[in-house]
Amino acid sequence: MRLFGPLYERALRWSKHPHAERYLAGLSFIEAFIFPIMPEVMLAPMALAKPERAFRFASVSLIFSLLGSLVGYALGHYAFEALRPLLADLHLLASIEHGVTSLRAQMTTHFWGMMLVLLLAALQPVVPMKFITWASGIVGVPLIPFLLCMALGRGKRVYLLALLIRLFGKRAEDILHRHIERIGWAALILLAGLVVWWLLAR
Repeated sequence: MRLFGPLYERALRWSKHPHAERYLAGLSFIEAFIFPIMPEVMLAPMALAKPERAFRFASVSLIFSLLGSLVGYALGHYAFEALRPLLADLHLLASIEHGVTSLRAQMTTHFWGMMLVLLLAALQPVVPMKFITWASGIVGVPLIPFLLCMALGRGKRVYLLALLIRLFGKRAEDILHRHIERIGWAALILLAGLVVWWLLAR
């Protein structure tokens, strides 16, 4: 069954709609906590069609991504609380709570290391943003540092895309396609290294 292909094609169609900016805002918002398609899918063709508005589009995407990340954070926190009775009935609550408590203790001990991990996770496109927002809500990452990491990570992504399109126009697509794999893998390797360091430094 095809799921992501049709969603991707729909996002591309939205990018050509007269109300594309509103659709971009909506996509950026829901992608932060539930939707599987990244807003860059809409942002790129919109910025290519109107390069002079590329940074405006990027700003719209970033603002609504941050609003959506707050929803994901809240969902992570309250869904975990609501599921406590069910997890207890399944005899899973104790082990999950132990893991969450351990992560909270590590966060306190190695705060800047965890913030760097969070920033890199938000920066690279392989880790869906919704996983980061939900997990942060469950663990209880402090809200202001959480939002700052989301803003820096997602901001770099959307503004870099806008800058490339502003500078190179249509050629930006070729540049992104040519180097996205290397950028993605480099970010993943760095992220994995930081996670290992953070866990071993306990």
